[in-house]
Amino acid sequence: MLTDELRKDLEKQQYRIVGNHSTVKPCHWTKSMMKGEGECYKYTFYGIRSHRCLQMSTALSCANRCLFCWRGHKEPVTESWEGPIDDPEMILNESIKAQGDILVGFKGNDKVSPKMFEEACNPKHVALSLIGEPIIYPKLNKYLDLCNKRGISTFMVTNGQYPKAMDDMNQVSQFYLSVDAPNKELLRKVDVPLFKDYWERLNLALDILANRKDRTAIRITVIKGMNDIEPENYAKLINKGNPDFVEIKAYVCVGASRDRLTIDNMPMHEEVIEFTKKIAKHLPDYELNAEHIRSRVALLTHKKYKDESGQWNTWIDFDKWEKLSTEDSENKGIDWNEYNMKTPKSFIGISGKGTKDIVSPHQKKKLARDAGSEMDLDV
Repeated sequence: MLTDELRKDLEKQQYRIVGNHSTVKPCHWTKSMMKGEGECYKYTFYGIRSHRCLQMSTALSCANRCLFCWRGHKEPVTESWEGPIDDPEMILNESIKAQGDILVGFKGNDKVSPKMFEEACNPKHVALSLIGEPIIYPKLNKYLDLCNKRGISTFMVTNGQYPKAMDDMNQVSQFYLSVDAPNKELLRKVDVPLFKDYWERLNLALDILANRKDRTAIRITVIKGMNDIEPENYAKLINKGNPDFVEIKAYVCVGASRDRLTIDNMPMHEEVIEFTKKIAKHLPDYELNAEHIRSRVALLTHKKYKDESGQWNTWIDFDKWEKLSTEDSENKGIDWNEYNMKTPKSFIGISGKGTKDIVSPHQKKKLARDAGSEMDLDV
């Protein structure tokens, strides 16, 4: 799965390779929160402390070659697992070590307290979304169990091409399904899938998502001038998957995606919000309740997350999750409402403001350059 050429290419991009098929790379927000300079949207939406998040993947390969992905086409694509299968405990241990090795330069930074540095080197959250399709790792459930036992929450992102793996997967703290187009033909153009039955697989994945007990989310990456159409059909797919959350994010013009798309395909934050509102018109059970400007992302939340007093409860009680996931040794499942907590009022509505906010179209080029370091780039 991993050639010497690919290894060198990824290391040049500041990835750290773990074993034969896993990789780690801290995002901008990990470093930013360490220095007290801002946090990612997952903090404002869900309470993840950005500096304690380990961004990694248990697989480098993927069954799609998405236009918007920053992966180059040198990276492996495959329909099924190929090559050796590393031990999950080794992957977790070495991934955490790699995170610490990458961040060691912050130890003497005047802006980073010793406590923040120590916490960053001891993650409490794992985002399985960095590169490739992590759900195909054959020992994924054992990896998730290890995270639970160590009190580490898990956020998993999948592209919906492996519905059986979704069905077999143990529960995670929050489970994401990417929906990249509102119809079959456009999904083929955007995701460039290997599987011929890609549309059927995605629809089966939506059915499975609707029946999982995890907190669930659908993510839409908006490519201006390409998939920002048919909001009513996006809404149909969302209703089919019945997620707790819908994240609508801007495509970011970075990495190898620049060989396939241009900066004109990168929507402004205001354009993301406008498209989100068009989708929301067809989703009476959801409400636009939060947005993060610097990440160019909007959050539609199912109204069941609003209590009788009108208070939103989108944050995760990670202490409660740790207790519940440890007790659920037989993987019978934890109901979504057992580990929610109130969203701080300051994080409802617009957040993520700053000196690099999006304020006018003529700033696009500078903002696109910033985006490569400022935005977390979950697939």
